[in-house]
Amino acid sequence: MSVIETMTQGSPAGTGQEELDVLDPATGEVVGTIPAGSEQSADAAVAAAQAALPAWSNRAPAERGAILKAAARRVAEQAPELAELQTREGGKPIGDSLGGVEAGIGAIEQYAELGPLHRGRSLQGGRDALDVMVHEPRGVVALLVPWNDPVAIACAQIAAALVAGNTVVFKPSEKTPLSAARLVELLAIPDGALQLLQGDARAGAPLAAHPDVDLVIHTGSTSTGREVAQACAQRLGKALLELGGKDPLIIDAGIDPEWAADQAASGAFANAGQICTSVERIYAHSSVAEAFVEALARRAKELRVGPGLEEDTQMGPLIDEGQRELVHRHVSEAVSAGGRLLCGGEVPDGPGFFYPPTVLADVDPTAAVICDETFGPVAAVRTVDSFEQALEEANATAYGLAATVFTPSQANAQRAWRELRVGTVKINAVWGGAPGGAAEPAGASGLGHGYGPELLDEVTHTKVVHLAPAPAGPADGGNVASGQPEPDLA
Repeated sequence: MSVIETMTQGSPAGTGQEELDVLDPATGEVVGTIPAGSEQSADAAVAAAQAALPAWSNRAPAERGAILKAAARRVAEQAPELAELQTREGGKPIGDSLGGVEAGIGAIEQYAELGPLHRGRSLQGGRDALDVMVHEPRGVVALLVPWNDPVAIACAQIAAALVAGNTVVFKPSEKTPLSAARLVELLAIPDGALQLLQGDARAGAPLAAHPDVDLVIHTGSTSTGREVAQACAQRLGKALLELGGKDPLIIDAGIDPEWAADQAASGAFANAGQICTSVERIYAHSSVAEAFVEALARRAKELRVGPGLEEDTQMGPLIDEGQRELVHRHVSEAVSAGGRLLCGGEVPDGPGFFYPPTVLADVDPTAAVICDETFGPVAAVRTVDSFEQALEEANATAYGLAATVFTPSQANAQRAWRELRVGTVKINAVWGGAPGGAAEPAGASGLGHGYGPELLDEVTHTKVVHLAPAPAGPADGGNVASGQPEPDLA
């Protein structure tokens, strides 16, 4: 019996005849197996979540928060183990995996605190009535969680949905199910409020379309997001979508090219470029472009690429062979169209799904590496003659997840955050942001708030209540309306 089968034994969602292999991206070796999933396994998971809803939603919000706090402590005690599982199936460096697990623990703790404080509003009506807006759980929430940061994303979405009184069917990617199964085991949520559904699209598609699912939260590709949205639309269900990105980085005149190269390397090559907000296309002002691309290429060549479990590894492999083929096709097409390859761009020999950090310059604006999501360690650079041109080209996309701008000009910084059609704009920093923020993606990058306090609004239904007294009846002397018991005439 495999690790996954042991972890999911006895779960109604762990059924299914066919099995899928889980591969280590650093070696290509099988590290586990899971059920392929089916419509029947999706039905079973939803039915179990529905059955658990009355008991879980009737718990006081503070009690649900306390359960989640205890769950976070259990996850924290096993964080190294969970990080290792995530690295074995996802490939990212172990330090990055541990950071993701710790971020997930923090998210559970935050929602455990925020959930009981998620208040409604008292409205100003007449003096003889009470008007309030209240938040109620939506019911059964289906989570379709991606493979690139599975623990952190799952922890946040599970915690937000559960603390609000919903029950959850959690379907992780079939590429990273080991850490998901262990996470569910560690969380140990009572009442059957958290159901694990393993498998690929054979389980995911019927889950998204299920008539008894009240909300679907999908984080992943835009193509799958469209399918999820269509499935929800058929039954007028709600979908919360955080989808693909093609995030631009604008480098203005007057920026230190060496500093910009450090930032860009981090933004483009972290997790082998497999982050929804990775820097995928760069617009460098002509006054700094050549120095910048040379510095960026140097940094790319210096990165230590290897298995994620080796402590000195700075960049691990891509998730699988299909992703590597897509990345290499984007690079090859860009070079064929006249782009300059400064480093990388070749599929290495040996086991695993590695691809070198790659820097391209003078890329054609119609190339796939500029227009389509690459999701790999590729920095595609275009030289622009003005900040206006950079803004125009940055906006020439269907996506709208995030953007980064390096500029010494306060006026250009103001223009950037006002004019860039994205959910998040970062000025003079590739990463960072204060806690409590919540952005809504634009365009093909999604719908709704997928994180922050606003996620609690997404996972709840808002109801307006108007409570007025009934007029006294002629025979009851006002007792019914006043709430007083009838007198005993016996």
